[in-house]
Amino acid sequence: MGAVQLEITAVLNAVLYFTGCFSLSGYRVSSDGKPPKFQPPPKPVIIDRKTQKEERRFLSPEFIPPRGRTDPLKYYLERKDMIQRRKVFNIPEFYVGSVLAVTTADPYASDKSKRFVGICIQRGGKGLGATFVLRNVIEDQGVEICYELYSPRIQAIEYSTFDVNMKPVPRMDHEEIPVNKLQVRMKPKPWSKRWERPKYNIKGIKFELPEHKMKAAQKWSQPWLEFDMLREYDTSKIEAKIRKELSEELGK
Repeated sequence: MGAVQLEITAVLNAVLYFTGCFSLSGYRVSSDGKPPKFQPPPKPVIIDRKTQKEERRFLSPEFIPPRGRTDPLKYYLERKDMIQRRKVFNIPEFYVGSVLAVTTADPYASDKSKRFVGICIQRGGKGLGATFVLRNVIEDQGVEICYELYSPRIQAIEYSTFDVNMKPVPRMDHEEIPVNKLQVRMKPKPWSKRWERPKYNIKGIKFELPEHKMKAAQKWSQPWLEFDMLREYDTSKIEAKIRKELSEELGK
């Protein structure tokens, strides 16, 4: 009888193995008639999603040193000061095109501060010299203000967001999407640079130059530089090193 039971169990194990089910070997009774000892299942592996979120943290572009600089001590000391500034002052993540509101200290204002709202049109500089430019139109006059990102005069930096549930604007199939096609007329020479040349890639400006001069300017075009991989500044290793340094400093 025992041999028949073992043979039936082996057949069921083979069938369940090929059908993708569990084996019955764990339910077999030992030779002395006692059930086998209970074996707890393995502990589940818990993934710390907070740690993964910190690893994907945005790295502000001013932390990356410029290409060709061989003096890392200067940028290391500047990063120390930048981290200390970020510990006491919230600098949000923003890009070119973000709508920002900057409040700065002004000893000549009535409330000792002033606020400017505009679109970020430029980010530049490295280290403590990082800057950003805001532009707005006030009383039909374009106003641009350049701020130093780590200036102690800045009291607050706010950014505008869009509602994710914003309803789309319906348009007809034959209706064109409104695009501002206005081009500003360039003032006559002298200029500080040869703005008509392709390397500056000026948009929205109309150059009133003779046709032969515009053709001569196109001869300076270098379209192959876009595909030159050796000209790209690979910052992956530098970013990983600086990201680790920031996580250690901000965690203190």
